[in-house]
Amino acid sequence: MSLPYRSPHVFSLEEAAGAAPSLAALHQRIRQSDWCLQQIRPLIPAALRPHVVAGPLEDGDWCLLVRSTAASTKLRQLLPRFLEQLRERGAQVSSIRLKVQSAGR
Repeated sequence: MSLPYRSPHVFSLEEAAGAAPSLAALHQRIRQSDWCLQQIRPLIPAALRPHVVAGPLEDGDWCLLVRSTAASTKLRQLLPRFLEQLRERGAQVSSIRLKVQSAGR
C-alpha cells in the first residue's frame, strides 16, 4: 500500500500565521480572546463554566458564546464584574456581548 502524497511545503499554524499578516492578526485575536476567558473563568459559577466558550474579540468588543438561554441570563448579570476584572488585568475590552449558540453548532 502506498502512502498518500504529502507536499514538502507543509506549514504549522504558527508558521502560516507568521507568513500571512491577516492570519497572524486572527491568531493574535484568538489568543487574546482565550486569555480574557481565563481571566474571568473564576467569576463564572462552576456549573456554568462548561457552557461558556470564548468568542470573537474585535475592536474592544468581546463575545462570549453560551450554550443555553438560561446560562446566558445568569451570565448577563455578571457582565459588569467581568468587564471590571478584565480592565483590572489590562485588557482592552470595552464591551462584552453574549451569543446563545444553538445545539446544532
